[in-house]
Amino acid sequence: MKPFMTVIVPCRNEERHLAACLDSVLATAYPHDRMEILVVDGQSVDDTRAIAEGYAKRAGSETPVLVLSNPAGTAPAGMNIGIRHARGDVIARMDAHALYPREYLPRLVEALENTGADNVGGVLETLPASQTPLARAIAVACSHPFGVGNSRFRIGAATNQWVDTVAFGCWRRQLFNWLGMFDEELVRNQDDELNHRLITKGGKILLVANVTAQYFARETLPQLGRMFFQYGFYKPLVARKIGRVMTARQLAPPALTLGLIASALLAVFAPIGRWLAVALVLVYGAAILWATLRQLPRVGVRAGMALLAAFPLMHLGYGWGFLCGLVRWARHPRERDLHSEATAAFSAVSPPLSR
Repeated sequence: MKPFMTVIVPCRNEERHLAACLDSVLATAYPHDRMEILVVDGQSVDDTRAIAEGYAKRAGSETPVLVLSNPAGTAPAGMNIGIRHARGDVIARMDAHALYPREYLPRLVEALENTGADNVGGVLETLPASQTPLARAIAVACSHPFGVGNSRFRIGAATNQWVDTVAFGCWRRQLFNWLGMFDEELVRNQDDELNHRLITKGGKILLVANVTAQYFARETLPQLGRMFFQYGFYKPLVARKIGRVMTARQLAPPALTLGLIASALLAVFAPIGRWLAVALVLVYGAAILWATLRQLPRVGVRAGMALLAAFPLMHLGYGWGFLCGLVRWARHPRERDLHSEATAAFSAVSPPLSR
């Protein structure tokens, strides 16, 4: 018999995507009488909660849909609320901004049971939020090695790979008893920190190459810039908590940003600063142009022009966020006892582990 599964969908202001997301989850090939869906609403100000409650009212008896409240409004708080209320032996996080094929959940559970992994996840096929040239350019930038480096769950993989993180995790529920909960201070990058704790304690994370979710990218440049600024802003806090930077690719955008700022300041006082600034801009500009030109046959001229803005916005937004985060989190306490928090949470809410 398949393990009973809890699907947690943390969301906030996702009226545009939630219904399609839930339809795709409910269409899963996983046995419907062996799963539940918890939609954890983070104080949405649009129709997200009404949509979720509509699904809860008309959901079949085989697959209950429950709606929970998340006063904090953040993804890690929503995940922790869902974990505390979960009845499943297996817990899967599924983002409301995505669609999931029928075999998504069965294949993840199969990998979890047969590979020795403690966390499994799939590849994100990044789709545009609309068919405007700008939206198509943002989707390309968010799945291109020049935009996101060697992040395998974003750029894809030919075969299963042991990795340092995945996008949406799938875990045995008992893992959270000894690993601890999501760190709610991390508005972004909470998955990275949780996965680092897992690896540090001897756990394994598997990217399952034949599992793919269709993820909708941000639609506008302000949305894209804000997201990558937040990614960068919380990276120094993650590094402070775990005692090191997780991967070298995280340092490239802040190094670029700092180089541009330093050379611009030096140019005020010395001619060499101007040469350094010009050289850095030319080299980086040439890299952007080369990456964009290679995408032109795929995206067209108008989306290609938008790529010229999307790439630097991602890099410099992340880099500036990282530098701001270094200042903001410099004196922050290094650790929280997340294991004790998990123990207290499971003591307060003790659902059965299976149905």
